[in-house]
Amino acid sequence: MKKDLLTRATGVFTAATLIAGVVTGCGSTAGASSVEAKTDSAPASSEVYRTLDEIKESGTINIGVFSDKSPFGYVDENGEYAGYDVFFAERIGQDLGVKINYVSTEAANRIEYLQTGKVDIILANFTVTEERAQEVDFALPYMNVALGVVSPSDAVIESLDNVGADDEIIVISGTTAETYLEKNYPDIKLQKYDAYAEAKTAIENGNAAGWANDNTEVIAFAIENEGFTVGVPSLGDSDTIAPAVTKGNETLLTWLNDEIKAIGEENFFHADYEATLLDTYGADYEDTLVVEGGKVQ
Repeated sequence: MKKDLLTRATGVFTAATLIAGVVTGCGSTAGASSVEAKTDSAPASSEVYRTLDEIKESGTINIGVFSDKSPFGYVDENGEYAGYDVFFAERIGQDLGVKINYVSTEAANRIEYLQTGKVDIILANFTVTEERAQEVDFALPYMNVALGVVSPSDAVIESLDNVGADDEIIVISGTTAETYLEKNYPDIKLQKYDAYAEAKTAIENGNAAGWANDNTEVIAFAIENEGFTVGVPSLGDSDTIAPAVTKGNETLLTWLNDEIKAIGEENFFHADYEATLLDTYGADYEDTLVVEGGKVQ
């Protein structure tokens, strides 16, 4: 009798444990902002994300942006986030009917912040590449971009083939510039920085022969800083900039794609350019840089 009771008790305990395990495995886990996040459906994945409905229910969306990359994402003199990406983010929050929690992001941690649930969307001048698309899901593009190189006007680099053996080129860790140079110019010495502010200080102080980055960034730098010239305005293939969400977050991705198409009908991204980039680049670059409604020309 005791044996029968023990056997039945063990069975009940085992079943309860299994049920608890299933409930725990299917439930939500807390993210970086103490909000619920869905676990990704892939068994081996540790990625977490919040669905569109969960974001709406929480009343807040977490968006990763740069805080030091003017005019795309930066903190202005009033301590407010501003720039091309932030203008878009504000529209997302408005149309979703939620508040925005901006999360300051660096190039090297954009993927990590999505995979760990720290942000719901990355809007940080994120260039679409095949390698990145294996780790995150990109929405439709909203901007064109290529790589460029800026250097001092008294020693302009017009071709990377002419970079001296002792010269160094600045790159931001985790950017397409870093990947491109390591693959195509492995002999060039690189100075790597995590933050754009650090890279700008280094080139201003003459610590390197040049700085390779998105051409939009180096063109803006040369315009704003006398004594520097973009000798290489386009390097490698042209790419696009797009929002990114955690791999597998289909509800948020679908909403973003629909949003980009819808606001494209009103030429939203041209308005964004004119509000945030016109003073830097002028009207001549507008149609070249802007992708409207996700349609790359």
